[in-house]
Amino acid sequence: MNKKKVRGSEMLASILLTALSLLVLFPIYMAVMNSLKDYGEIFQSVLSLPKRALIENYRIAFEKLSLVRSTANTVIVAGIGILGIVLAGSMAGYKLSRTKTKLSSCIFFLFVASMLVPFQAIMITLYRIAKVTGVKGSSWGLGMIYIGLGVSLAVFLFHGFVKMIPREMEESSYLDGAGEIKTFFCIIFPLLKPIIGTVVVLMFIWMWNDYLIPALMITDMKQYTIVLSVNMLFGEFSSEWPLILAALVMAFIPILVIYVIFQKNIMQGVLEGAVKG
Repeated sequence: MNKKKVRGSEMLASILLTALSLLVLFPIYMAVMNSLKDYGEIFQSVLSLPKRALIENYRIAFEKLSLVRSTANTVIVAGIGILGIVLAGSMAGYKLSRTKTKLSSCIFFLFVASMLVPFQAIMITLYRIAKVTGVKGSSWGLGMIYIGLGVSLAVFLFHGFVKMIPREMEESSYLDGAGEIKTFFCIIFPLLKPIIGTVVVLMFIWMWNDYLIPALMITDMKQYTIVLSVNMLFGEFSSEWPLILAALVMAFIPILVIYVIFQKNIMQGVLEGAVKG
């Protein structure tokens, strides 16, 4: 009887997961199918297969939006942001994890608490600060803003992961005459590879897909990220939906590939970093 209940529960779970998967995949199907249609065919039936696949939509969108340049801009911004987040987050997480004082606990609490503050609550203040300091309107400035906004999650994950590393490894390094900084980069940092991979993927997906922050900070079209470039196709009175959908599909493919490859690492790193945190 118990085995039957277990099998029934497993079957029900499989049905529910399959239904949820189809629900998630349906918008992707809609985007791909309609990106191969012309404007009139989309509004005739958005659910049907294209009568004739218009691959030309992808070429036009690629050229019209200068996707090579916008992709390069996005990679530069993400590179600056991720590099700063990994370095600052790992060092802060390590130091706070190894320092057992009320001050370190308070600082760690502030990092965690900052993750609960919605971006809309600081948006205007952040815009004014960026304008005064001169970081507004530049790719490097946008990367610096991402560092400030993303480092809290990184500190939380690194803080929990460092607790899994035995202190004896550091103590042996200190006995050999190494300082704290050398010990961190030579001994601890290489051991953080699993959680570093998780942080890199999570932050890259966030920065690649983000629209609001680049829209606030970037005004020069030559520095547009890929999401801002796609938004150019939305007009006040009409929108070029075939090109929009084609551009969205092209922008979505790299993220999908990265997530499929590293999904196990993401879940493992998040759990290992959070459980001990």
